[in-house]
Amino acid sequence: MPAMTDLSPQHLQQYLDIATEAALTGGAILQRYWGKLKSIEQKGRSGDLVTEADKASEAAVLAVMQRHLPEHAILAEESGQMGNRENTYLWAIDPLDGTTNYAHQYPFSAVSIGLLVAGKPTVGVVYDPFHQDLFRAATGLGATLNREPIQVSRTKRLEESLLVTGFAYDRRETLDNNYAEFCHFTHLTRGVRRGGSAALDLAYVACGRLDGYWERGLAPWDLAAGAVLVEEAGGRVTAYDEGTFDLFSGRILASNGSLHRPMSQVLGQVKPWAGFKGITLQD
Repeated sequence: MPAMTDLSPQHLQQYLDIATEAALTGGAILQRYWGKLKSIEQKGRSGDLVTEADKASEAAVLAVMQRHLPEHAILAEESGQMGNRENTYLWAIDPLDGTTNYAHQYPFSAVSIGLLVAGKPTVGVVYDPFHQDLFRAATGLGATLNREPIQVSRTKRLEESLLVTGFAYDRRETLDNNYAEFCHFTHLTRGVRRGGSAALDLAYVACGRLDGYWERGLAPWDLAAGAVLVEEAGGRVTAYDEGTFDLFSGRILASNGSLHRPMSQVLGQVKPWAGFKGITLQD
């Protein structure tokens, strides 16, 4: 294994290949459990699900990563932190991004594996086993879909764009949600989709299927791989205000670049939505 500070293209390619092996291994597990779940549990927050497929996929991914790179730290959705968080190399792993979709047999889920080098997303692999879409990228090496180069769209006007977002698990408890933003962007664009997998949303921006994406309430493992994909495909990834992207902030604005400023301006102008007054759920 190369030294911790060595970031040559050859070593980045090596890490990319290892992440690919892990993602394909995890994806095979997800296919095996598809439609055969025996247990769907809810974690701390309403709607935050975990299944035996999440756990089995993560175990398989971790086995690959630890076999090849035992000296690297890992932050995984189900297992948490492994190794020193201050390690120069930190892998952010989501073994099943889109668990709610998966639990309902809605085929829009993926394995997401991203490498942070000194805190910066540097290598990313997102694998959708249901459509056989393998997205890969590493800093300076470009981005690919099924080994073919990809790039972001050339859409230049919001009114001609197709965007995507998602809604965080705490959306019922906080006014800091994106309901108003969703409505506003829907009015200004050709449409806004809600995919249910942040990793695939970012991958779709990277390959030009979508033009822009924003969301809040996310975890590092949701974003690490996809952020590399977008940037290596020629797009932009920042905070809502176009400031430096902070993977641990839970917020992201990603676009094809041309739409970045208009999207940022809209996000800065829209006032939070006040909620469903007087409407309650009945048992």
